[in-house]
Amino acid sequence: MTLPDAERFARLRLARTDQVGPVTFRQLLERFGSAERALEALPDLIRRGGAHGRAIPPAERIEAELEAGERVGGRLIVLGDPDYPDMLAAVDPPPPLLWTRGVAALLARPCIAVVGARIASAGGQRIARGLSQQLGEAGHVVVSGLARGIDAAAHTGALPTGTVAVLGGGVDDVYPPDNADLYAQIAEQGCIVSESPVGARAQAKDFPRRNRIISGLSRGVIVVEAELRSGSLITARLAGEQGRDVFAVPGSPLDPRSRGPNELLRQGAILCEGLEDVERAFSTLRTLREPAPDNPFDGAPDEIEAAVIERVAALLSPTPTPRDELARALGLPIGTVAAALLELNLMDRAELLPGGLAAARSP
Repeated sequence: MTLPDAERFARLRLARTDQVGPVTFRQLLERFGSAERALEALPDLIRRGGAHGRAIPPAERIEAELEAGERVGGRLIVLGDPDYPDMLAAVDPPPPLLWTRGVAALLARPCIAVVGARIASAGGQRIARGLSQQLGEAGHVVVSGLARGIDAAAHTGALPTGTVAVLGGGVDDVYPPDNADLYAQIAEQGCIVSESPVGARAQAKDFPRRNRIISGLSRGVIVVEAELRSGSLITARLAGEQGRDVFAVPGSPLDPRSRGPNELLRQGAILCEGLEDVERAFSTLRTLREPAPDNPFDGAPDEIEAAVIERVAALLSPTPTPRDELARALGLPIGTVAAALLELNLMDRAELLPGGLAAARSP
């Protein structure tokens, strides 16, 4: 079902509200039923909780973002749109929105990520390019991050058949600049994707979110070369947490860039020497899209008493705790506890985490 324009606008505005991340965004939708109602309720919730530094952006700022997207030929997809990618929607929690440039229909096809070292060997780049070409010819869309080295080689190999580049900055942020020609080709033949506003320049804090989208779009992640402390291994870890397969191309123990894939193999990653290894794994892959969980706010009162909020807050610690465990300890309905945790989050006193977990926010 297509979302009304007003609700799509409200979802973009809610997503751009200070300190509203994917977990809080989804819980606000579940609590209030729509982004429009959540935006109406937020000022009172923030005022009642005495929170500071949290602001809903004015409508003019959201209109300016939409106009900027239109100028660069971008297309906005918000959570709940019919063309929001199914694989990404199954992530806990999914990104509230995506900006795209190019052929957005590629996001609906089977995707697999190929990632690795920025300073890659010639052999590693050859493997990434050849493997991506084979994957594309077999019907897969190759996803990567447009970085130097392995990412660029993967995009190049899959360009004729379909490739997706996920960026840390906005969809118009060509980074690194020496990949400008490749960026232009992908924008024309493939798809550029970003969660950031149009015009935003990539910062270090943006790349973990970028990596989460790379793995979230994909049925599996292939790591070709990576040192032990690298963004590629973060992407592999996120893939494992999302229930996706992790593949690793083995390499020489004499090359530091092989330490990452070799360590993944020790941890149980699937050995990948070619397309056959990927197809074999996918032929036995379980269904990734689980049934959506029940709305935790069902039965929650419209307003939570301050005393109840304080009782919930008293049980929180820096160690993440499941909300159903908190409900049992307090003898309260899960909906009441979920609503109290959401208000504590808006007060900056609790951190909402994936999987229904919550923790006390560090002062």
